[in-house]
Amino acid sequence: MTNVRPIGRPREFDAEEALDKALMAFWRRGFEGTSLSDLTKAMGISRPSLYAAFGNKETLFRLALDRYAELGPGAIQRTALAEPTARRVVEMLLRSAAAGLTDPDHPAGCMAVQGALSCGEASDAIRQELCERRSAGEMELRQRFERARSEGDIAPDSDPAALARYVSTLLQGMSVQAASGATREDLLDVAEMALKSWPG
Repeated sequence: MTNVRPIGRPREFDAEEALDKALMAFWRRGFEGTSLSDLTKAMGISRPSLYAAFGNKETLFRLALDRYAELGPGAIQRTALAEPTARRVVEMLLRSAAAGLTDPDHPAGCMAVQGALSCGEASDAIRQELCERRSAGEMELRQRFERARSEGDIAPDSDPAALARYVSTLLQGMSVQAASGATREDLLDVAEMALKSWPG
């Protein structure tokens, strides 16, 4: 017997568009700082519609994070990791971050970094997930630098884990600076300084 889903009332809104609006709300205020009223107002839907389409606030935040990673930093990192040298990987990451973190079309800074900084004990699960996602990005960098070392692209005595931590710390610091008002030029200066010290 085939299971047939009952035909319900069609949604009166575009779910992807609503998710994008939720993403922007979370990006501006963080997880804790964004209330359900903020979300329904930003998304243009009722609370029952939000629950029916996305589940609770925590689930909606995770969906927004997935969307953010897919369209923003995650996409940039995937492209950067394919660069032919470790230096080119770092160059693309830092310069893209300087541009993206200060893009006037969205809130300054990184949604994931700002979200973790603004989470209190009540949102520990969200804070932990944000930390795990950043750790996963750092691990991808470490693996790329391990490959670079094995290929002779960086010195044999280079420490891929330390290099990955260094670049990740730079990116997170740039996010905090951008959220505090640093300009694109300010962040590009940071990127250039880091690139000058990159082990050749």
